[in-house]
Amino acid sequence: MSSAGEARQVVVAGVDGSAESIAALDWAVRHGRATGATVRAVHAWHYPTAAGVPPVGVTPGPVEAEVEQRLRDDLEKAVDQVCPDASDARPEIRLRYGHAADTLIEESREASLLVVGHRGHRAITGMLLGSVAFQCISSAACPVVVVRSH
Repeated sequence: MSSAGEARQVVVAGVDGSAESIAALDWAVRHGRATGATVRAVHAWHYPTAAGVPPVGVTPGPVEAEVEQRLRDDLEKAVDQVCPDASDARPEIRLRYGHAADTLIEESREASLLVVGHRGHRAITGMLLGSVAFQCISSAACPVVVVRSH
């Protein structure tokens, strides 16, 4: 196992397509350029449910594939927005099924830094600080940066 000094740093940015998450990705990419860290753009998704438990494995395969492709395309567009030049070092892209906070907290276990927007698409659930950002600050395994949109 390599020492902490030898290990390559990984910066995880939570991206949901909101202006705040694009600002977080932009911050993470600029930080990665400055430090030489690998940047990973992570989009967590799940089907909304009334009972609080996402229905895993109940969607027909073609529908699931179509949803995932659309989300992957959206994530690519976010990366294109932040890294418009072909010469830019592009972040790794990771699409994960699960609640955003749980997924980002899990991703933080392999990261040296987690970057999130102060509110995402569901701003109503956390009026001053989004609930995902709050949960990440409270439970991430690495330092967390919360970025406001420009």
